[in-house]
Amino acid sequence: MMQNAQLIKQGAEARVFLAPFCQRQAIIKERFAKAYRHPALDKKLTSRRVIQEARCLNRCQKAFIDTPTVYMVDIENSLIYMEYIEGTSVRDYLVTDEGQGPEAQKKVAGGIGRALGLMHNIDVIHGDLTTSNLLMRQDSGSVVLIDFGLSYVSQLVEDKAVDLYVLERAFSSTHPNTEVMFAQIIEAYGESCKASKQILKKLDDVRQRGRKRSMLG
Repeated sequence: MMQNAQLIKQGAEARVFLAPFCQRQAIIKERFAKAYRHPALDKKLTSRRVIQEARCLNRCQKAFIDTPTVYMVDIENSLIYMEYIEGTSVRDYLVTDEGQGPEAQKKVAGGIGRALGLMHNIDVIHGDLTTSNLLMRQDSGSVVLIDFGLSYVSQLVEDKAVDLYVLERAFSSTHPNTEVMFAQIIEAYGESCKASKQILKKLDDVRQRGRKRSMLG
């Protein structure tokens, strides 16, 4: 199945391919071995991460959160076959003329906030929320959460607050002057997440810790 695969992205943990699968285009995510780890330990840790990522994606799907559908998991070869999303990343969209409009940003912010609120309702922590890991479907404009490579399940308010803080930092560093948009994300999050009051209160604490670290260098 990997014979006709085209490499489209490579990160520190995995390679992402586009390839035909069951008469459709699919994404194949391959976690590769780490040479600095003992082979047996590396295999165990890699398999665990593959399973965790697939489980978190399936958990989101069952809760009707828009994420790529998992087609197949090949644990032996550390591969996840999943839906290819036709669309644009939020990162790319926000630099277009349309994406810089207040109404367009408000609509996207609402979709992001609702998706994150629902995800935290089922105790899934994404672990790497950036505007590159948020896609907008070409046909419907629905916000899709992708790249669950660092995801895990946790009921801790702190973990959910840190998830939001990571996204806030991504917005501030990549998209200047989007404070209003992030406030709209938080507003939509508050409406969809059951424990939003406690989480947003904890987010303020996390922000303060982040500012202290910045001051200390």
